[in-house]
Amino acid sequence: MNMRNILLFAFVAFLIVFEGMTASWNTALGILNMGLISAILALGVNMQWGYAGLFNVGIVGFVALGGLAPVLIATPPVTEVWTAGGGFRLILALLMGVAIIALAIALNHRLKGRQRVLALLVTLIGGFFLFRAVFDPAVEVVEAFKPATYSNLGGLGLPVLLAWPVGGLLAAGAAWVIGKTALGLRSDYLAIATLGIGEIIIAVMKNEDWLARGVKNVISIPRPVPYEVDLQNSTSFVERAASFGTDPVTASTIVVKLLYAALFTVILLALIWASEKALNSPWGRMMRAIRDNEVAAEAMGKDVTRRHLQIFILGSAVCGLAGAMIVTLDSQLTPGTYNPLRFTFLIWVMVIVGGSGNNWGAVLGGFLIWFLWIKVEPWGNGLMDFITSGMADGAIKSHLQDSAAHMRLLTMGLVLLLVLRFSPRGLIPER
Repeated sequence: MNMRNILLFAFVAFLIVFEGMTASWNTALGILNMGLISAILALGVNMQWGYAGLFNVGIVGFVALGGLAPVLIATPPVTEVWTAGGGFRLILALLMGVAIIALAIALNHRLKGRQRVLALLVTLIGGFFLFRAVFDPAVEVVEAFKPATYSNLGGLGLPVLLAWPVGGLLAAGAAWVIGKTALGLRSDYLAIATLGIGEIIIAVMKNEDWLARGVKNVISIPRPVPYEVDLQNSTSFVERAASFGTDPVTASTIVVKLLYAALFTVILLALIWASEKALNSPWGRMMRAIRDNEVAAEAMGKDVTRRHLQIFILGSAVCGLAGAMIVTLDSQLTPGTYNPLRFTFLIWVMVIVGGSGNNWGAVLGGFLIWFLWIKVEPWGNGLMDFITSGMADGAIKSHLQDSAAHMRLLTMGLVLLLVLRFSPRGLIPER
């Protein structure tokens, strides 16, 4: 890493430290933690776009699938719905659905002509009604149990850290399904497929209450670090906080965020190490050769579609891992917050600004863009208050003050334009 890159990272670190010194260390550490996760998300997208040129516009769906993992793994099971039979019937219905799809695929390959059409119609239509006959009553049983607090199956009650790799596996599974369908076609079909699947995933999570309570949200997801209230009730912690001249409430929130930062830093460093090793290996050089000229790579005997599927799954798994980390940090799953602006467009801005094809560039973009995303809105409010301070109350003043809420989008667009104009390959270009 050359001196220019070091200075860029030092500048971002200065911004976070300056925020802590001038405003609040709680805010600064909150930006740091989400910056670490954003860097991981940017790494995942950089694998797909920077290594292989795959245009994924459904990142939000893979993040949401990863966020589902802590609910399924770490929350305690709702034993009442299982003893009532609703849980087992739901699992049976889902297995039936998978079996029906597998049977349809097998018939599609083995039969031809009218026989295939008739067999597929009978299998899919009959299977659909059979599936709903088992699935709908089971859903009613599950969602009828204490809808204000439960109405879902619950999880396995395992340590929440186990949910992080599971989140990656869930996203990888979805990527495999999409990739097997779309990667053999033109590149624009992949964009359409990922966009559609991402929205489908969000719609399912919002509407299927039996899975994760839908828009009613899942709260109190277990955490891998102590709770602030437990630290505040510890005599030794209170005494130690007093020795630093800090009240227990502030000290506990800072310690918890520092512990999260340590966990996220370990994951990020491990991913950077693995990504750098892969990128500088023969495999990484092959992936870039495929990205630059698919026809030439295919003429040299490389299986382009298979390699695209491979990197698409790996990048999606990293996004799923980051999704599980976000839900763990928030200690709640709120499907209504998953929107393409935050979890697709913003991640793409991070990769482009940082430098696609460069792992360190993606990390830099993750930190820098997230810092701006958080701070631009209060800066915009302050700027508009200053501009309108001498104006009389009225429609123009109200309009200008209300427009401060859109400063985020304006700033992201401006940053993107400036980087594309003066550093088209990003702040840290690909070597």
